[in-house]
Amino acid sequence: MPVMAAVIGYLTKLLAVRMLFEPLEYRGIRPFLGWQGMIPARAGKMAAIAYDTMTSGLIDLQELMSRIDPDELVDELAGPLDEAVEDLARELLSEYQPGLWDSLPEPARALLVRRVQAEAPKVVKQLAMEVTSDVHAVVDVRHMVVSNLVRDKELLNRLIRDVAEPELRFIVRSGIYFGAAIGVIQAVAWGLTKSPLVMPIFGFVTGWVTDYLALNMLFLPREEKRFLGIRLHGKFQRRRAEVGVRYGDLIAKEILTPRNLFEGMLSGPKSDKLVAIVQREVRRTIDEQAGIAKPLVILAVGGRRFQELKQDATARVLRTAPETARSMFAYTEQALDIRNTIAERMKVLTSGQFEQIIRPAFKEDEKTAVMVGAVLGGVIGEMQALVLIYLPMALGILAV
Repeated sequence: MPVMAAVIGYLTKLLAVRMLFEPLEYRGIRPFLGWQGMIPARAGKMAAIAYDTMTSGLIDLQELMSRIDPDELVDELAGPLDEAVEDLARELLSEYQPGLWDSLPEPARALLVRRVQAEAPKVVKQLAMEVTSDVHAVVDVRHMVVSNLVRDKELLNRLIRDVAEPELRFIVRSGIYFGAAIGVIQAVAWGLTKSPLVMPIFGFVTGWVTDYLALNMLFLPREEKRFLGIRLHGKFQRRRAEVGVRYGDLIAKEILTPRNLFEGMLSGPKSDKLVAIVQREVRRTIDEQAGIAKPLVILAVGGRRFQELKQDATARVLRTAPETARSMFAYTEQALDIRNTIAERMKVLTSGQFEQIIRPAFKEDEKTAVMVGAVLGGVIGEMQALVLIYLPMALGILAV
């Protein structure tokens, strides 16, 4: 019986852990004959919890954005920006004033392009200063993070599973030790009662108790203690430095990346704010370049076409922005330094604060996981009764 109880403990833990993450999508017949991993099933809520705990105790994105130097950002963009401006100038002028553009000699065209290129860094710097001074005005970071994690449920799983891999292994292994100990009590109860109900009841208890103990041992005790020479310390608590590095690495490389932030600015709920800023700067630049010749330009092109040119220029700038911006991502990632920021701030948290950062991802489904373990334990306990009691009885009857 202790051996069977150890098997029950191991299997219930293994299944409970697997059922946290798998499958990513619902399999079966809704609403009851099927299953979806508990974390993917609540992807939106779990992603929101991940973002809220990350920003409430570890990082302030506005403070991180203030680390970006607009001048250095412009330097990183120098080459791609010149190419983009040249292409933009040639396309717009050849489309809106083809006769004039074609009639200009190449040195004159090059001079015109260089004038626009000389102005472009000022525009980019102004954009960078406005964005970094109030990043939340141009990008809904919470929406960006949550929508990306809901769309990529495997990434949401990894945010928890990769950080907690040693702890998840501990949960599965603990089922063996706790189960065997409960199995000894089960054997005594069976010896005293000879009741077949002992098996499923103790299976249920084994699944419930072992899940409850294993989950709490991840975080408690918060401070290291010694009992009869045995070290007692929450599994996560003793791995705080390593957890901080791994957690920070995942956030920096997979979630709060420069690419994701930039795409959030261009296509998120607040993208109209960035479009308005870009439109203003593009129009201002075109007007300044037209200078005193602006009335003549309007006369040659037409007032309506001149306004269309400005709108078209804004649209093309936004369309080519993702490709142009690629050269600044490495610098931006280095400047934000999210990985090291999270790792360093995890180190100085109190034990209680550290628990509040990590535990919510587990807390959300702790009761469900414990109950699943208990039910699985009861089912396996009934199978144990079948193997140890009913099957020998049936074989005995057949033998007679």
